[in-house]
Parts: sequence; C-alpha cells; structure tokens
Amino acid sequence: MIEDDFYCTLKLKSGEEIFAKVAASEESDRTMLLVSNPIIVGEIKNKIGVVGYKIEPWLKTTTDDMFILNMNDVLTMSESSDIEMIMMYQDYIRSANKPKGNNSTINRKMGRLGNVNDVKEILEKIFKST
Repeated sequence: MIEDDFYCTLKLKSGEEIFAKVAASEESDRTMLLVSNPIIVGEIKNKIGVVGYKIEPWLKTTTDDMFILNMNDVLTMSESSDIEMIMMYQDYIRSANKPKGNNSTINRKMGRLGNVNDVKEILEKIFKST
C-alpha cells in the first residue's frame, strides 16, 4: 500500500542529505520509500554569509527520476512545508525536464569560421609585426 506523497528532507545513514517528493510503501515486513527527483541543496557563501543556494541532482550519472530506498538506510526524515524550498525544488524539476539548449548549427553569420592552423598563422603575423 502506497501512502500519499509529500515533500521531505531525508538524512541517510551514509551522511547524505537529500530533498525530494516521497511516498512510503509497506512491503511485507519492511517500509520502502519511493523517492522522486531527489536533489542536494548546497549553500553558496561569501564573506557576509549565505547568499544563495545551489541545487544538484542526488545522482549525477543517471537519467532516472524515481528511486526506492529502504527505510533502514534512513537516519531521519522531516516532512517539509517550507514554501520557498518546495518552490526551488519545483523550479529545478521544471528546468531539468525542459529540452536542452539551442541545437543550431554553426554558420558564417555567427562570426569568423576557421581552424587552429589558420588562426595560429594570423596571430603569428600580428605578433611579428608589432
């Protein structure tokens, strides 16, 4: 039986702290967590203190967005009602699901096209003439 999903901060026994949308599921003799789009939130600091946050995917080498965690691997969890954190999470998920980049091809309208050897010759001529 899967419970309703909720936003949650999870502290894993490995020391990792992740934020995600989570649903709990009872599997015979154990509780499993269905974790959707888990992220890691890091603080960006300067001399005056925290100036922002950096959001990264929990696992960087996969395109999966749903993971199953055994409740035995979780040290603690805290349901979040922090609207700012939830909004940052949702913005990250929306931007991660957008089609990537501008797939335009290189053309002469973008500027000078050349190769390394041509540019090297031009730069050597300029250097020698000064």
